[in-house]
Amino acid sequence: MSLWNKGRFKSPKPLVDYKIESRTDISEEINNNITKIKETFKGSDDVVFREFVVGGLDGRRMFLSYIDGMSDKALLDDFVLMPLMLISREVKPDYEEIKDNLANIAKNSALTVTDFKEVEKMEDVYLAVLSGETALFIDGYSKAIIIATRLWPARNTSEPSAETVIRGPRDGFVETLRFNTALIRRRIRDTKFKVKQLQVGQRSKTDVAIMYIDDIADKRVVEEVEKRIKKIDIDAVIDSGYIQQLIEERQFTPFPQVQTTERPDVVAGAIYEGRVGILVDNSPFALIVPVTLNAFLQSSEDYYSRSSITTFVRFLRLISGAIAIIAPGTYIGLISFNPGVIPSKLLFSISASREGVPFPAYIEAFVMELTIEFLREAGVRLPRPIGSTIGIVGGLVIGQAAVQAGIVSPIMVIVVAVTAISSFAIPNYEVAAGFRLIRFFLMILASIYGLYGVMLGIIATLIHLVNIKSFGVPYMAPLAPFEIEDIKDSAFVRLSWKYMKKRPKHLDPQDEIRQRSGNNDTK
Repeated sequence: MSLWNKGRFKSPKPLVDYKIESRTDISEEINNNITKIKETFKGSDDVVFREFVVGGLDGRRMFLSYIDGMSDKALLDDFVLMPLMLISREVKPDYEEIKDNLANIAKNSALTVTDFKEVEKMEDVYLAVLSGETALFIDGYSKAIIIATRLWPARNTSEPSAETVIRGPRDGFVETLRFNTALIRRRIRDTKFKVKQLQVGQRSKTDVAIMYIDDIADKRVVEEVEKRIKKIDIDAVIDSGYIQQLIEERQFTPFPQVQTTERPDVVAGAIYEGRVGILVDNSPFALIVPVTLNAFLQSSEDYYSRSSITTFVRFLRLISGAIAIIAPGTYIGLISFNPGVIPSKLLFSISASREGVPFPAYIEAFVMELTIEFLREAGVRLPRPIGSTIGIVGGLVIGQAAVQAGIVSPIMVIVVAVTAISSFAIPNYEVAAGFRLIRFFLMILASIYGLYGVMLGIIATLIHLVNIKSFGVPYMAPLAPFEIEDIKDSAFVRLSWKYMKKRPKHLDPQDEIRQRSGNNDTK
């Protein structure tokens, strides 16, 4: 049989179903438990096993297991081991008395820690140890005591570099889930604020927290979020981006249906509106659902500034978003297919600047746009001090050299520069990236059909947008469907807080009123 046929008819490996697993009871015989846990963690040198005796030489044996580096050794020494050693003075080494009382004495009199629980299955012990907890076995006791000794290694909170603001909080999420939930708790001191914790990943067992206000958020959205997360069947979840992609409804679209942020104030504000926040352990990026395109064009700073300033800034963002999408395609369509639309004087100026350029307008535009994308990507990947300068210096040098060499026209450099600057004005990186893809789509259509192609591309994009939903909420709300009440806080206007007394209607909150009357109502 040839090598080709061997490969073709090779029997596939059977799939491993991790959900089908036997659950082993914890034995009263401590030697059995020691053998099982040591066999399970065989070859893992960072797993510590500590055996000791309580009640003198003839006393009862105890056994501790934890992972070095994930458990707090000082807490173990001072509040677990030392108290357990001291109870030998209180317990006689009689088998029946120890069997019946030692576990209760250890839990109620010896362990001076705030959080511990009992488990009956060895699989629960393995998971707890892998999560940074300490497992305590007592000879003659058919349960293990799980002691909360997580070390919580984490960096200090700092302002997110990708979401800087002039006015607003300066803290940001870190990679530790419990710290992140505390940052939200500081901002939502409400007994109705709920945090549900799930585990996702057959191997990673990553903690995922779902956060919402029980009497505000739409129950159907909360149930749908929990349902989609529970349906995830994957080996490992390394970052919240895994969850984001796995719970989105539409995969083949450049527009995100889940909002990401590193700012706790953004998540808290969204939860107050009736949305649902999702935090993932080991990730500083929180997820917010449901979301609309309108929300992506807003910044947290908008709500801390005066409404007149915010409205002006939002209007600028709309203009910059339109320029970032259609400017290069419009240039191609005008120069290549519809030059008669351009005023005569401007047309003569453009023609003079393009004199000697060897390429048609669409090749010229694609070359410059791809060059800008190369510079953008290089600036992100390089170290920060270098990356911040390569975009500016590289753009100036390449643009000037290209014009002097006669490869591109000065007007093309201006169009590309204005397009790049406009794309930076969009607050959300993922939406800005989606706009860039749409820009190339319109450029291709403009290269074939001219301005008609640009218009067809815009219409197709709008049709696509109105057909997207995020957890049942229309992506183009409050414009499609139109909600006059929600226009007060939209992509192009924000009224004063005095006039925004209701939560967004398109979110269908249980409690629509967020601001009662009597708050300095003046003319």
